[in-house]
Amino acid sequence: MEKILSEKPYWLKLGHYKKGLYGFVESEVDDPRFFLSKNGKFSPIDELKASIHAFSSEQLSQTEKAQSRCKFPARYTWLKKHYYKHWPDLDCPELIKWKSTINPMGLTLVFPTAFMNSPSSMFGHTLLRIDAKDQTRSKELVAFAVNFAAEPDSTDNAALYALKGLVGSYPGKFTLMPYYRKVREYSDIESRDIWEYPLNFDESQVQRILLHLWEMQQATFDYYFISENCSYQLLSLLQLAKEDLDLTSEFNFKAIPSDTVAVLRDSELLEQPKYRPAFGTKLHHYAGQLSFQGLNAAKGLIRGEKLPVGVFSEKQTAAIYELAYEWLNFNYHENALNRGEIAPRLRSLLYERSKLKVSSPLLPPPRPLASPELGHGSSRIGVGENYYKYGQQSLNMSYRLAYHDLLDAPAGFIGGAKIGFFDISAISNASGLYLDQLYLIDAMSLAPDNTVFDSWSWKMKLGFERQPDIDSKRVGRVFAEAGYGKSIGDPQLLHGYILGTVAVNGGDISQGINIGAGFEAGVTWQISEGDRISLSGRWLALSDSNSHKQHELAIRWNTSLSQNWSVRAEVIQQNWHSQERAAKLLLLYYF
Repeated sequence: MEKILSEKPYWLKLGHYKKGLYGFVESEVDDPRFFLSKNGKFSPIDELKASIHAFSSEQLSQTEKAQSRCKFPARYTWLKKHYYKHWPDLDCPELIKWKSTINPMGLTLVFPTAFMNSPSSMFGHTLLRIDAKDQTRSKELVAFAVNFAAEPDSTDNAALYALKGLVGSYPGKFTLMPYYRKVREYSDIESRDIWEYPLNFDESQVQRILLHLWEMQQATFDYYFISENCSYQLLSLLQLAKEDLDLTSEFNFKAIPSDTVAVLRDSELLEQPKYRPAFGTKLHHYAGQLSFQGLNAAKGLIRGEKLPVGVFSEKQTAAIYELAYEWLNFNYHENALNRGEIAPRLRSLLYERSKLKVSSPLLPPPRPLASPELGHGSSRIGVGENYYKYGQQSLNMSYRLAYHDLLDAPAGFIGGAKIGFFDISAISNASGLYLDQLYLIDAMSLAPDNTVFDSWSWKMKLGFERQPDIDSKRVGRVFAEAGYGKSIGDPQLLHGYILGTVAVNGGDISQGINIGAGFEAGVTWQISEGDRISLSGRWLALSDSNSHKQHELAIRWNTSLSQNWSVRAEVIQQNWHSQERAAKLLLLYYF
């Protein structure tokens, strides 16, 4: 019987067991405190036997058995309900007090959108909010949140943080905290919009999830940014709600937050999401409703100046005071300004606004047309033809592990952001099969300057590609590039950027290592609902004695046929040791 029980899907979910590449079962929990058997990480049956012994053995005292039951209440409850009904009821005062404090009735999945300045949040993030029985919309911020996150070394710099996160060198664990702390972190400080999805679980299913969350106090996991991350571990927790619920089996190599939300949607567990615009989103939208003169007046109020008398109507005056208050409050949190200096000025702005007996003239930000789970799939494959002026016509085959570029359909993604991981393409022609490009990372953050924010844009790119050598032969270039500059416009309509760029080049294209410095510029235009076009150029001065400069000009057009299908055309002119012109026509599928 024990062997049969140890192979039950629910027991395997309780122990976070999963088959590896070679067919061996291993728990994803990496903390020995989570296991009652010394071999529990690698043996579900040994862990089951140890659990039954700890819960019911006559060799143990009642106190010892009670301690084990209360340490692992989800295991005990499942075994008692289905197989050991004679066991006593669970009696755990600390657990009862904990659940009473939380007062759970429902769960909400919370999705803060991507944050480009943090490697662990480039794809977005997910966490849970535990909704209390007496909760209303106004009380949501004081609910409890369940978060899974890495615990990095505070001395690690950004590059080391990214590297360790990719290879699983940080421990990750579940924590419980007030929801308002996470809203302040994501919405107010990092200016990330938040989507809140109520989950279709009844109260008994919520109780199962929370019993296992209690057990997770004993667990840490190796944290991987791409695979065993926040979103994956939340799914592993949520699938404990039902015996037959499987949410994690399809995530073997990557677990992008938007994909995990889509899995919950496909399992019919999501209700219509609520949209919580970020502090910065609201501020930018409010500023757009004021005239140039009104905007300058709001800036003057922030500096401590008085509002000109008789210049603005009562409604305009109300809008100016409201914007000035929100703007100063944003600056206070964003720049960690002195509270003793800022608080009186905020109170003064509120007092002046209270004198005006008109309702707020400022409209809230509109809800985006598509929530994150309605965007295209995070991985992409493509097939098409390459046409070269001097080379052979070739079949093009491509694959991108993740996630989104500037021409992909924008629905469900933040504007002006490009994040590519393991983007590879190969070409096949009469001469054979060749690697054409491999970008390990290709990221751009093109946050535009506007009336409220003075934003900087950046890019980084690392990988391999082919460039024209002497006689227009295409040879390999291994490189690392970085850029920094400015962007203007609206990423959803017409958007431009210019970046100062540096590059380190190696491979067959150069004699040893050479350095390049120059600029890159581009424009992206959403010409219709399904069509985006871009024009980009790059010029680098090189330290290579055989070629003193490199430049590239490209025009690209992407037509979205549906959520997960598109056609892309590209025309590119490259110059290194010689010149080459190429055209590409690709059919792309996202999944």
